[in-house]
Amino acid sequence: MAQVESQATEHHGESLRRFMRQHPPFDRLPEAELQFLLSHGQLVFYPAGTVLLSPSGAPVEHFFMVYQGRVQGLRREQAQDRVQFEIGLGECFPLAALLGERATRTEHVAVIDSFCLRWSREDFAQLVRESEQFRDFALGGVSGLLAEVGRHMQQRVAGQLGSDFSMAQAISGLLARPPVFTFAETPLASVVAQMETAHVSSMVIIDSGRKPLGIFTLRDLRRRLAQEGWQPDAPISAWMTANPITVEHDLPVFQAALVMAEKGITHMVICRNGRLLGVLAERDLFALQRLNLVSLSRDIRYATRFEQLAASRAAMAKLVDQLLARGAQADQITQLIARLNDQIVQRVISLVNDSHGAPDRPVTWLCFGSEAREEQALHTDQDNGLWFDAEPQETEAVRERLMVWATEINKQLDSLGLVWCPGGIMAGQAKCCLSAAEWRARFANIIHTPTPEKVLEAVIFFDMRVVQGDSAAVESLRQTLLEWTQQRDIFRRILTEDALRRRPPLGQIRDFRLSRGGEHPHTFDIKTEALAIIVEAARVLALAHGVSAVSTTERLRQLVLVDGLRDVDAAAYEEAFQHLQLLRLQLHQEQQRAGKPMSNRLDPDHLNPLDRRILRECLRQVQRLQRDMASRVGL
Repeated sequence: MAQVESQATEHHGESLRRFMRQHPPFDRLPEAELQFLLSHGQLVFYPAGTVLLSPSGAPVEHFFMVYQGRVQGLRREQAQDRVQFEIGLGECFPLAALLGERATRTEHVAVIDSFCLRWSREDFAQLVRESEQFRDFALGGVSGLLAEVGRHMQQRVAGQLGSDFSMAQAISGLLARPPVFTFAETPLASVVAQMETAHVSSMVIIDSGRKPLGIFTLRDLRRRLAQEGWQPDAPISAWMTANPITVEHDLPVFQAALVMAEKGITHMVICRNGRLLGVLAERDLFALQRLNLVSLSRDIRYATRFEQLAASRAAMAKLVDQLLARGAQADQITQLIARLNDQIVQRVISLVNDSHGAPDRPVTWLCFGSEAREEQALHTDQDNGLWFDAEPQETEAVRERLMVWATEINKQLDSLGLVWCPGGIMAGQAKCCLSAAEWRARFANIIHTPTPEKVLEAVIFFDMRVVQGDSAAVESLRQTLLEWTQQRDIFRRILTEDALRRRPPLGQIRDFRLSRGGEHPHTFDIKTEALAIIVEAARVLALAHGVSAVSTTERLRQLVLVDGLRDVDAAAYEEAFQHLQLLRLQLHQEQQRAGKPMSNRLDPDHLNPLDRRILRECLRQVQRLQRDMASRVGL
């Protein structure tokens, strides 16, 4: 039964004032309005299990703010109570019901012994009438995860770049002039003269329908002059680079940057429905952001020594700094890190082939975990494996030779900061250097005869991607795995139970549950205690519903399409994942600037009040996703 401990100001006035000032909208209220709330409120104790509000039909009589403890919102669905939301410290309810002068549609229950500040409906209505700040809060609802994160990011980007720039904007928005073009039969001398007159470094060659046939750049001119000499009357079709890489006008700036980096091109042809719209040079694309992505990618691809690759890895940290400062989304940054790391791995393989000799047969270099999902931060270890074809009688001998080669690659990657995997998930280890038949047999054993130990050891392999080699064969196995997992209830159950082992660090009394001692006191691990939970839940649901995507965000999006998640929930989980990743990236950059070893230990007290509140909201979404997963899998 609820117990009114006191009027809010009788014994707890100053502590309540400090508490309310830490939470919106009370942090923005004038002192007189806050005093009104303190003088009219009651501090009420609710034992665990107490129903604070129920859909009884009578209009809601009170406005609440959680002072200690937690309150859950339950709704009856399919003959069982399902948790709709959880209300934590400093949060208010039930705004919509009070404004609508109706009963709540959700039962509100104290999860643990809880204290709430409580005001009458009349006090709530008076403050809505008289306080602009409180009215804005009430009418807008409690600022939810999506709106709060969105405003926070917009303010940060606007303060650093101005409101007219976004890395998500269409590439066509960077076109400052019409394209300069010509036709295939135009003489070389005429083309060079036109380029000089127009002050451009490239010319697009088109057909009669304005479709790009080729591109000619000053770099092409210098290269061909050195090889063949000046040929003024030669048609430009003989000197151009045929079939240029083109992108559509609505491609986001960031994706265009990735294309330029991966393809190693200095000019990008922009089209609208296949017809020439314009050309962007590397300097045009990156001058605005002062990013050097294409140059960095080129340095990696053409490195001849491991020391050069080490310098490129160091330059990646500066690039991440620049992207963070310009409001890039977390998935853009982690995708970029993974793509550049892929290029580093490919270059290391090439250099080891030069120094130690190449394998005597085609091999496929696999990556697992965060690199496979393209969710890598700078602080990461290497998770990789090797796939090869061999007859059963020769498999062991082939493996022994390949392990020597792969171990050298692992060592070089470790020297570049892609550190040795503590769990031994590396191509140079026998358990990760397998023939195609052995990989298939290994997964079959895990899925068809699962045990908790097998699943725990092998779960990382279910996030798999090819870095170099035969993608088709690996993709065929991945599709087979999806078919197998949908048929095996026991496997999915064990996988789900494993995903429920971790819990987000939400406190019952305080905001967060933090470490009390050790090397990193008063912190929690944002990777293992938050991000990993979302990753694991998305993986479980993806395998259960036959979703083939590897990245966490793509899994969440595709689960909506197969009725594996509600769209509104998937969007909230994705936003939580993105923001937690961003906090992790920022943490690593701060540690690096301070000369500290990089770790995933975050102290929430180092965050400003807004970021702290958003962190709590994100962790609540993590908690909701775990419950959602367990419910949908049947636990």
